[in-house]
Amino acid sequence: MILSDGDIKARLEQGDLVIEPIDNPELQIQPASVDLRLDNEFVVYQLGDVACIDPMDPDTVQKYTTSHHVEEGDAFVLHPGEFVLGSTREWVKIPDDLVARVEGRSSIGRLAVVVHATAGFIDPGFEGRITLELSNLGRVAVKLYPGMRISQIVMHEMKNPAERPYGPARGSKYQGQVRPETSRIAKDPESES
Repeated sequence: MILSDGDIKARLEQGDLVIEPIDNPELQIQPASVDLRLDNEFVVYQLGDVACIDPMDPDTVQKYTTSHHVEEGDAFVLHPGEFVLGSTREWVKIPDDLVARVEGRSSIGRLAVVVHATAGFIDPGFEGRITLELSNLGRVAVKLYPGMRISQIVMHEMKNPAERPYGPARGSKYQGQVRPETSRIAKDPESES
Protein backbone atom coordinates (compact mmCIF):
# COMPACT_ATOMS: atom_id res chain seq x y z
CA MET A 1 0.00 0.00 0.00
CA ILE A 2 1.34 3.46 -0.92
CA LEU A 3 1.15 6.07 1.83
CA SER A 4 -1.11 9.03 1.08
CA ASP A 5 -0.37 12.61 2.08
CA GLY A 6 -2.35 12.11 5.30
CA ASP A 7 -0.48 8.87 6.06
CA ILE A 8 2.85 10.59 5.40
CA LYS A 9 2.00 13.51 7.71
CA ALA A 10 0.91 11.10 10.45
CA ARG A 11 4.12 9.04 10.20
CA LEU A 12 6.26 12.19 10.17
CA GLU A 13 4.44 13.45 13.27
CA GLN A 14 4.80 10.04 14.93
CA GLY A 15 8.56 10.37 14.28
CA ASP A 16 9.40 6.92 12.95
CA LEU A 17 9.51 8.30 9.37
CA VAL A 18 11.94 11.22 9.11
CA ILE A 19 12.33 13.59 6.18
CA GLU A 20 14.01 16.81 7.23
CA PRO A 21 14.10 19.61 6.74
CA ILE A 22 10.77 20.00 5.02
CA ASP A 23 10.80 23.76 4.71
CA ASN A 24 7.41 24.05 3.00
CA PRO A 25 5.07 21.11 3.79
CA GLU A 26 2.27 22.59 1.67
CA LEU A 27 4.57 22.59 -1.35
CA GLN A 28 6.67 19.49 -0.70
CA ILE A 29 4.07 17.00 0.57
CA GLN A 30 2.23 15.78 -2.52
CA PRO A 31 -0.89 13.51 -2.65
CA ALA A 32 1.24 10.32 -2.42
CA SER A 33 4.87 11.48 -2.16
CA VAL A 34 7.23 14.09 -0.75
CA ASP A 35 9.26 16.32 -3.06
CA LEU A 36 12.97 16.31 -2.23
CA ARG A 37 15.36 19.13 -3.03
CA LEU A 38 18.78 19.08 -4.62
CA ASP A 39 21.75 19.69 -2.34
CA ASN A 40 24.81 21.66 -3.46
CA GLU A 41 27.44 18.88 -3.49
CA PHE A 42 28.19 16.91 -6.66
CA VAL A 43 30.61 14.16 -7.68
CA VAL A 44 31.73 14.60 -11.29
CA TYR A 45 33.34 11.83 -13.35
CA GLN A 46 36.42 13.08 -15.22
CA LEU A 47 36.76 10.28 -17.73
CA GLY A 48 38.83 11.89 -20.49
CA ASP A 49 41.88 9.64 -19.99
CA VAL A 50 40.12 6.56 -18.63
CA ALA A 51 39.76 3.44 -20.74
CA CYS A 52 37.80 1.58 -18.08
CA ILE A 53 36.59 1.97 -14.49
CA ASP A 54 37.30 -1.14 -12.44
CA PRO A 55 34.60 -1.39 -9.75
CA MET A 56 36.75 -3.85 -7.79
CA ASP A 57 39.52 -1.25 -7.52
CA PRO A 58 38.20 1.67 -5.40
CA ASP A 59 41.25 3.74 -6.37
CA THR A 60 40.07 3.69 -9.99
CA VAL A 61 36.74 5.24 -9.04
CA GLN A 62 38.28 7.80 -6.67
CA LYS A 63 41.05 8.74 -9.10
CA TYR A 64 38.62 9.79 -11.81
CA THR A 65 36.05 11.68 -9.77
CA THR A 66 36.12 15.18 -8.35
CA SER A 67 33.88 16.85 -5.80
CA HIS A 68 32.15 20.03 -6.82
CA HIS A 69 30.38 22.49 -4.49
CA VAL A 70 27.79 24.92 -5.88
CA GLU A 71 27.08 28.09 -3.91
CA GLU A 72 23.47 29.01 -3.13
CA GLY A 73 21.99 30.95 -6.06
CA ASP A 74 24.44 29.44 -8.54
CA ALA A 75 23.72 26.46 -10.78
CA PHE A 76 25.38 23.20 -11.70
CA VAL A 77 25.36 22.76 -15.48
CA LEU A 78 24.56 19.17 -16.50
CA HIS A 79 25.76 18.67 -20.08
CA PRO A 80 24.22 16.27 -22.62
CA GLY A 81 25.34 12.70 -21.99
CA GLU A 82 26.92 13.65 -18.66
CA PHE A 83 26.54 11.53 -15.54
CA VAL A 84 27.13 13.00 -12.07
CA LEU A 85 26.17 12.16 -8.53
CA GLY A 86 24.17 14.59 -6.44
CA SER A 87 22.16 14.18 -3.28
CA THR A 88 19.01 15.31 -1.61
CA ARG A 89 19.08 18.20 0.81
CA GLU A 90 16.75 16.23 3.07
CA TRP A 91 17.91 13.61 5.57
CA VAL A 92 15.64 10.57 5.28
CA LYS A 93 15.05 7.79 7.80
CA ILE A 94 12.87 4.91 6.64
CA PRO A 95 11.28 2.78 9.40
CA ASP A 96 11.48 -1.02 9.32
CA ASP A 97 7.90 -1.43 8.04
CA LEU A 98 8.24 0.86 5.01
CA VAL A 99 10.17 0.70 1.76
CA ALA A 100 10.59 3.75 -0.44
CA ARG A 101 11.31 4.68 -4.04
CA VAL A 102 12.86 7.88 -5.27
CA GLU A 103 11.68 9.09 -8.65
CA GLY A 104 12.29 12.17 -10.73
CA ARG A 105 9.68 14.89 -10.79
CA SER A 106 7.77 15.14 -14.05
CA SER A 107 8.93 18.74 -14.56
CA ILE A 108 12.57 17.60 -14.37
CA GLY A 109 11.98 14.61 -16.67
CA ARG A 110 10.49 16.94 -19.27
CA LEU A 111 13.91 18.61 -19.40
CA ALA A 112 15.46 15.19 -20.28
CA VAL A 113 17.08 14.88 -16.82
CA VAL A 114 16.81 11.58 -14.95
CA VAL A 115 17.59 11.31 -11.24
CA HIS A 116 18.58 7.67 -10.95
CA ALA A 117 20.15 5.12 -13.23
CA THR A 118 19.14 2.04 -11.23
CA ALA A 119 19.22 2.93 -7.53
CA GLY A 120 15.72 4.25 -6.92
CA PHE A 121 14.95 1.68 -4.21
CA ILE A 122 15.39 2.66 -0.55
CA ASP A 123 15.46 -0.19 1.95
CA PRO A 124 13.68 -0.32 5.30
CA GLY A 125 16.07 1.01 7.93
CA PHE A 126 18.01 3.31 5.56
CA GLU A 127 19.07 6.59 7.10
CA GLY A 128 20.91 9.42 5.34
CA ARG A 129 20.74 11.69 2.36
CA ILE A 130 19.78 9.97 -0.87
CA THR A 131 22.41 9.90 -3.60
CA LEU A 132 20.96 10.89 -6.96
CA GLU A 133 22.41 9.51 -10.20
CA LEU A 134 21.85 12.49 -12.48
CA SER A 135 21.98 12.13 -16.26
CA ASN A 136 21.11 14.48 -19.07
CA LEU A 137 19.51 12.49 -21.88
CA GLY A 138 18.80 15.60 -23.92
CA ARG A 139 20.75 17.48 -26.55
CA VAL A 140 21.35 20.72 -24.62
CA ALA A 141 22.80 21.50 -21.19
CA VAL A 142 20.44 21.96 -18.24
CA LYS A 143 21.07 24.13 -15.18
CA LEU A 144 20.33 22.47 -11.85
CA TYR A 145 19.97 24.75 -8.84
CA PRO A 146 20.62 23.74 -5.23
CA GLY A 147 17.32 23.82 -3.37
CA MET A 148 15.18 23.04 -6.42
CA ARG A 149 12.64 20.24 -5.99
CA ILE A 150 14.22 17.59 -8.20
CA SER A 151 12.85 14.25 -7.03
CA GLN A 152 10.06 12.69 -5.03
CA ILE A 153 9.99 9.89 -2.53
CA VAL A 154 7.11 7.42 -2.40
CA MET A 155 6.64 5.20 0.66
CA HIS A 156 5.14 1.71 0.50
CA GLU A 157 3.91 -0.10 3.59
CA MET A 158 5.15 -3.67 3.89
CA LYS A 159 3.03 -6.55 5.14
CA ASN A 160 5.54 -7.14 7.98
CA PRO A 161 8.53 -5.13 9.23
CA ALA A 162 11.91 -6.21 7.85
CA GLU A 163 13.62 -8.81 10.02
CA ARG A 164 17.08 -7.52 9.05
CA PRO A 165 16.69 -3.86 8.00
CA TYR A 166 19.35 -1.85 6.23
CA GLY A 167 22.00 -0.60 8.63
CA PRO A 168 25.17 -1.44 10.58
CA ALA A 169 23.96 -4.89 11.72
CA ARG A 170 24.05 -6.10 8.12
CA GLY A 171 27.10 -4.10 7.05
CA SER A 172 25.20 -1.65 4.86
CA LYS A 173 27.73 0.50 3.00
CA TYR A 174 25.79 3.73 2.55
CA GLN A 175 24.07 4.10 5.93
CA GLY A 176 24.38 7.64 7.27
CA GLN A 177 25.73 9.19 4.08
CA VAL A 178 25.69 12.98 4.12
CA ARG A 179 26.90 13.69 0.57
CA PRO A 180 26.91 11.92 -2.79
CA GLU A 181 28.91 8.72 -2.51
CA THR A 182 30.64 6.82 -5.30
CA SER A 183 30.27 3.06 -5.68
CA ARG A 184 31.44 0.90 -2.80
CA ILE A 185 30.84 -2.37 -4.64
CA ALA A 186 34.42 -3.45 -3.88
CA LYS A 187 33.29 -3.76 -0.23
CA ASP A 188 30.72 -6.43 -1.09
CA PRO A 189 31.64 -9.73 0.62
CA GLU A 190 31.85 -11.57 -2.70
CA SER A 191 34.27 -8.92 -4.00
CA GLU A 192 36.75 -9.07 -1.13
CA SER A 193 39.73 -11.31 -1.61
